[in-house]
Amino acid sequence: MFTRSLLPAVLLGVSALPTFADAPRVVTDIAPVQGLVARVMAGVGEPDVLVPPGASPHGYSLRPSDARALSSSDAVFWIGDELEPWLADSLSELAAEATIVSLLDAPGTTRLDFREGVVFAQSDHDHDHDHDHGHDHEDDHDHEDGHDHDHAEDEHAHEDHGHDHDDHDHGDHGHDHSGHSHEGLDPHAWLAPQNGKQWLALIAEELAKIDPANAEIYQSNALAGQAEIDELVQSLGAELEQTDGQFVVFHDAYQYFETSFGLKSLGAISLGDASDPSVARVGEIRDAILAADVSCVFSEPQFNPGLVRTVTEGAEVASVVIDPLGTKIEAGASFYTDLLADTGARFVECLSN
Repeated sequence: MFTRSLLPAVLLGVSALPTFADAPRVVTDIAPVQGLVARVMAGVGEPDVLVPPGASPHGYSLRPSDARALSSSDAVFWIGDELEPWLADSLSELAAEATIVSLLDAPGTTRLDFREGVVFAQSDHDHDHDHDHGHDHEDDHDHEDGHDHDHAEDEHAHEDHGHDHDDHDHGDHGHDHSGHSHEGLDPHAWLAPQNGKQWLALIAEELAKIDPANAEIYQSNALAGQAEIDELVQSLGAELEQTDGQFVVFHDAYQYFETSFGLKSLGAISLGDASDPSVARVGEIRDAILAADVSCVFSEPQFNPGLVRTVTEGAEVASVVIDPLGTKIEAGASFYTDLLADTGARFVECLSN
């Protein structure tokens, strides 16, 4: 029981603590971005995420609750138009008053072009670049607000699933067969730990502008998150250095991770994660697997495992499931490092067979 003399001091201490009611309302696009923002906002608030576990970020229909979250948001952090072409128009319509940050377009972000062909050229990783907003895009946009996008002739055009279903109707979000272009910039940039570190600092900076009262917390959390990534990279690097062997991925989503740790995929079964490979492509990658003595093929939880069995027919090849979005990883402030750790563990498992 509090005494009269202690009660005012206790109440003062409580009032000085940040509360969820005072936190900025933040929306993110995918779980890895939500994890980074959650790390920065730890102790202040929790960000929302638009694309639910198991759904494809390349083609998704907003639910009414998503629209409400965007309409009431103070900030939106998303990868960018290259990953989610369907989201840009909604941001301009529903979150016009919010701070909108495209992480893929942020200064200092390491960005890679998609690799070409069924079997990747050995020099492909020489083409990574650290951008400082000075990149060349045919349809360069205004990265300050992330809204200046023309989708009239966008190669990423997707089916219209409609926007007036209720919150429990998820539809076939994980299987948008229109797919996305696998030419130009590869948007899976969250799998580069250096990008995670860069984005933590950016997220803290942007949130501090919106919520200066908690600026020190955001900065401290970002620094702690960067240190956690550094520690993980060091331990993962030591483990991955001990691995050997060639591997093939289901689709080209891992080159940021590969580049960060000196790994090299032979090729990909499918051109994209939203379309089945042609018979010719299956035949070519199967021949490459046999010729290169590949030891491991990565599958993904949402795709037909029969394709992996087909391309590995006649070869003694291990198969390991990997998930670039961390569908089964618990959301929260540790999500991002958990995702990197899980990805590294899958590579170690695959290449140690």
